[in-house]
Amino acid sequence: MPLLPSPDFRKPFYLFNGHLQTILPSILRKVKDVNYTRERITTPDHDFLDLDWARIGSDKLAILSHGLEGDAGRPYVKGMVKAMQAGGIDALAWNYRSCSGEPNNLLSSYHLGATHDLDFVIRHALQQKKYKEIYLLGFSAGGNITLKYLGEAPEKVPAEVKKAAVFSVPCDLKSAAVQISRPENKIYLRRFLNSLHRKLQQKLPIANGKLDLSDYHLVKDFQAFDERFTAPLHGFASADDYYAKCSSKPFLKNIKVPTLLVNAKNDPFLSPECFPVEEAEANPNFYLEIPEYGGHVGFSMDFRKGVYYSEQRALAFLLD
Repeated sequence: MPLLPSPDFRKPFYLFNGHLQTILPSILRKVKDVNYTRERITTPDHDFLDLDWARIGSDKLAILSHGLEGDAGRPYVKGMVKAMQAGGIDALAWNYRSCSGEPNNLLSSYHLGATHDLDFVIRHALQQKKYKEIYLLGFSAGGNITLKYLGEAPEKVPAEVKKAAVFSVPCDLKSAAVQISRPENKIYLRRFLNSLHRKLQQKLPIANGKLDLSDYHLVKDFQAFDERFTAPLHGFASADDYYAKCSSKPFLKNIKVPTLLVNAKNDPFLSPECFPVEEAEANPNFYLEIPEYGGHVGFSMDFRKGVYYSEQRALAFLLD
């Protein structure tokens, strides 16, 4: 499928670069009138997931997957939930293991290829109500999980899953890890590493000596973090093994349901490898937009009025 244009997206003049387009919506945006009902479900490995439902009685459901170290309460998630409800669609924002406000039960938690949890959430939702259509929405890390899920075993995706739309996706994990470790991204990297450190500290009582955080200050980038923690805690041989097996890019060719990926050209988190042009041209089910602006999970059109291109575009794509 040829690349799609973004003719309706205009950035505000005061958000004049990718960093401002990333940071200001994240820290200043407030989303009102989104009320969640939380449900806790037990996973097959005796852990738990917390699901935040926003029901309006629809026979259509959007399932939202948040970004790294995010949760269902982030403004970009709640903004999309509100947009879905305005379009007549129920919404379910699920929190990854350890992301709902309390530690999960296991030493392992979540990673960017954890599609088994997304599948479990989808099938649980279908058990709760026989939705006629399910849409998958993902942001950043959640976008990678969503794309990988759709492409790794397309024959196992429930028939009710009709479309997907994902935004700001690091679909090539190794190059994205290098990108976010660049000096100009130090503020983001440090924030992520601090958050991940706090969660590892919470795991110490159940670690049985398997975690040594005494020299965590020496972990300076994602590659070091993933080599030392993500890979061994989740059954990967190394960081490179994790990146190779969990990057969604190799799976894009297999996607069978109409799927939209929107990655902004000025996204500070994304490497050139995260713009899968050839994959989009080769798969008629995979649509790619690369707007000039948007930052990372930003896409503000009118920050002061709460108008976001990502929400308008997702709703239009899903209901077309």
